[in-house]
Amino acid sequence: MEDNNEMLDFVRALAHADRLKIVGMLAQKPAHLAEITEGLSLPIREMFNHLAFLEYVGVVHKKDDMYELDTDGLERLARRQFKGTRPAYAPEPDLEKNRQKVLATFLNADGTIRQVPNSRTQAAKFHVVLEYILAAFEPGVVYTEKEVNSILLRFNEDVSGLRRDLIDVGMLARERDGSKYWRPE
Repeated sequence: MEDNNEMLDFVRALAHADRLKIVGMLAQKPAHLAEITEGLSLPIREMFNHLAFLEYVGVVHKKDDMYELDTDGLERLARRQFKGTRPAYAPEPDLEKNRQKVLATFLNADGTIRQVPNSRTQAAKFHVVLEYILAAFEPGVVYTEKEVNSILLRFNEDVSGLRRDLIDVGMLARERDGSKYWRPE
């Protein structure tokens, strides 16, 4: 889970437009806080917070009052996060043979979903695939919609459809405004 948190922090750091501009500026050359602030026309306190977060995730480091891109840190993070991703799909050995067969039918070798079974005509198979997805969500953890989408994207590009399916069958719950999602006990 720690690796997932590290990657989530990294994605959050680069998902903000101002932080991405900072990275772009520092990719050209190291700079002082004042130079970065002036170049991006942001308040100094806001700029300091952005730089602190970028330092925390290992994208930027400070050296002699100069901020610079930490290319070694970026490379290490990328190697750790992307090394060995998408292993070949192998059903759990203790899983019922019927469930193994369903997953083998509807999943690609890398564990992504090739096709979602029809919820009406293939209800049992549909539930098997949703239970497979549900295993990626930890009970007791509250997720934002972006986090849910990020998890679901590992399985299929239709994140809104998968999210809706999980909620409709009661495997995921959410606040009415969509601000919080969780796996019911």
